[in-house]
Amino acid sequence: MGRRGSSWCRWWVALLVLAVAADAVGCTSVSYDDRSLVIDGQRRIILSGSIHYPRSTPEMWPDLIKKAKEGGLDAIETYIFWNGHEPHRRQYNFEGNYDVVRFFKEIQNAGMYAILRIGPYICGEWNYGGLPAWLRDIPGMQFRLHNEPFENEMETFTTLIVNKMKHSKMFAEQGGPIILAQIENEYGNIMGKLNNNQSASEYIHWCADMANKQNVGVPWIMCQQDDDVPHNVVNTCNGFYCHDWFPNRTGIPKIWTENWTGWFKAWDKPDFHRSAEDIAFAVAMFFQMRGSLQNYYMYHGGTNFGRTSGGPYITTSYDYDAPLDEYGNLRQPKYGHLKELHSVLKSMEKTLVHGEYFDTNYGDNITVTKYTLDSSSACFINNRFDDKDVNVTLDGATHLLPAWSVSILPDCKTVAFNSAKIKTQTSVMVKKPNTAEQEQESLKWSWMPENLSPFMTDEKGNFRKNELLEQIVTSTDQSDYLWYRTSLNHKGEGSYKLYVNTTGHELYAFVNGKLIGKNHSADGDFVFQLESPVKLHDGKNYISLLSATVGLKNYGPSFEKMPTGIVGGPVKLIDSNGTAIDLSNSSWSYKAGLASEYRQIHLDKPGYKWNGNNGTIPINRPFTWYKATFEAPSGEDAVVVDLLGLNKGVAWVNGNNLGRYWPSYTAAEMAGCHRCDYRGAFQAEGDGTRCLTGCGEPSQRYYHVPRSFLAAGEPNTLLLFEEAGGDPSGVALRTVVPGAVCTSGEAGDAVTLSCGGGHAVSSVDVASFGVGRGRCGAYEGGCESKMAYEAFTAACVGKESCTVEITGAFAGAGCLSGVLTVQATC
Repeated sequence: MGRRGSSWCRWWVALLVLAVAADAVGCTSVSYDDRSLVIDGQRRIILSGSIHYPRSTPEMWPDLIKKAKEGGLDAIETYIFWNGHEPHRRQYNFEGNYDVVRFFKEIQNAGMYAILRIGPYICGEWNYGGLPAWLRDIPGMQFRLHNEPFENEMETFTTLIVNKMKHSKMFAEQGGPIILAQIENEYGNIMGKLNNNQSASEYIHWCADMANKQNVGVPWIMCQQDDDVPHNVVNTCNGFYCHDWFPNRTGIPKIWTENWTGWFKAWDKPDFHRSAEDIAFAVAMFFQMRGSLQNYYMYHGGTNFGRTSGGPYITTSYDYDAPLDEYGNLRQPKYGHLKELHSVLKSMEKTLVHGEYFDTNYGDNITVTKYTLDSSSACFINNRFDDKDVNVTLDGATHLLPAWSVSILPDCKTVAFNSAKIKTQTSVMVKKPNTAEQEQESLKWSWMPENLSPFMTDEKGNFRKNELLEQIVTSTDQSDYLWYRTSLNHKGEGSYKLYVNTTGHELYAFVNGKLIGKNHSADGDFVFQLESPVKLHDGKNYISLLSATVGLKNYGPSFEKMPTGIVGGPVKLIDSNGTAIDLSNSSWSYKAGLASEYRQIHLDKPGYKWNGNNGTIPINRPFTWYKATFEAPSGEDAVVVDLLGLNKGVAWVNGNNLGRYWPSYTAAEMAGCHRCDYRGAFQAEGDGTRCLTGCGEPSQRYYHVPRSFLAAGEPNTLLLFEEAGGDPSGVALRTVVPGAVCTSGEAGDAVTLSCGGGHAVSSVDVASFGVGRGRCGAYEGGCESKMAYEAFTAACVGKESCTVEITGAFAGAGCLSGVLTVQATC
């Protein structure tokens, strides 16, 4: 037995050694120095892009990540969404599009790195900046300052996320994809405005110490923390440009955590577009000036499903003009132009992170940077003038640089990439009607009134208070809606003006069960008044005020204290003589939410009584539900629902919340809608805005319906809660497909046209030299080239993708050679 036991022990020890060795396979070490991250002992340039898991679906994740990798990215960056994961204290949600571990496993499966931004405050145009509203119920709570209640909750949640990642072996030292972790977010932007410098400093240092105690095995970062930086974190930059930003101490690399590829959209704003040329210019400048890690915010923006959009007044679409559009399609030329840049940068990686560098200024706004490693060299030339092209001579060769551009020469001789010269195609995506078999031309609707009767008296509330309370604290943001209800005895009949002062976003007023007035605030000015005539009868009269929010504030110093609702009022009844009955300190009954939310009408359970079998439905009727069925559009193209004609409300498909809709809100006219020039610093606010579209149009007309929400071969249910009164007769399902594709090039260039997604080129429409007017899909002018037209028609029609080499002969006898522009229809 002894000998057998000894042999068994040796066998077991050997097995354990093998198990440990196997477990260690693929483990990655991550550190840093002043030049870059050091991964497994090698300095690396990292190209990353933000994709937020709750803004898409698990079924979309693999394709989004695959396209990011094919676009030349090494890593995916995401926030962690505290209020999505912990909607109620100690009640957690890690399912569906909140299955964050599954998301990171998809990144790992794709062979990419990941950057984990825990926050837990995130901003992100997300409701309440990602912080749970229930935090305000905790006594002594002060958000983002040094106090035990907040720090206890923050540490509890951070530890929960870290442990989930550790359990699934997601950190690099465990063989996982996560190479960086972030704690807090953009605190440096606001800490000096909190009027408590000591507490702010103690808090940010506590954050760093708490994070490092988690022992995740990868560096911790803090973005926008340029002052009072804890010693044990790496501070990073956010913005449209970070080339002239450097860390505030030696020994750490230059990291750009958010390169804003566009801008978010508010209900009253047009669409912001940041050109591919300007983004490429910013990225090239960043790596010219010793950058090491750059992340696009966003690479795919996605959709603010449900009640997740912040702001207030942030739209449901979070497209962000990203390289992958809201639905996951390639946004060309942005995607392709950046892909070419990434390839050139990667070809120079070793030289950039190890080489000696020298900057030479050629007068104002012209800089040449040369990196040298052993016998190899790589060069950047930048022209920061936004109004003139320049010639720059480098090692005896002269290079023409367009205004506001960077040329990259991997060998310091030949330009491999210029940020202002786009060689990839432009794609114009269009919305096409539902082509499902046997789908009727218009949807057939039934309807149901919202049951308001339980709220038309001041009875059966959750509680009463002799004051007007703040809405977020009262409802803990479990609904957009909060009822304020009171009553008064009146002798005889009387005519009054009901006056309500509110800091809410919307207000509906009912007196004795009748809607007598409604109003909403202008974006950015969330204090407004409602004044409506009202008649009181003899005896008891009931006043019901419904306050509604449209996303909670997500940014700024003490943003969580920005009040909503009818807090403080006053609420008055004013007679014709100006005499007021002040109801502000009356006994108010409170109830959050609508009856339909408690009944879960959006799930369309059996037993609900829908009207309209005779084919007629009421329109422009506030607080009304509409229901229709439809067949899922055929194919795999992205699906949207066109809600033009509706006013404001919420849409569901098969019980899945698509988000708030508000197509009646028209985007403002702004000067930037009438000019677009990539040259010069991009701005998203103030007088410098440009490249805007959609001025004077519905702020958002189309709403994403992910394919995973749909059932093939059976009826799908669309439910609409129309809060303000609209007409659903024009509502329709559409698919998002390529319309026109365009490319351009000169003699010797091989140019490609691709419809993608299984779509083929149906016709070649333009093949011209010297096109000077219009955009892709509507080009005008130029000298038509019959030879080019025939060549592209022969190569492309009927094909999903085609490549044609431009020859000098295409110009023919009648055209001057130069840039050939080709436009085709998919």
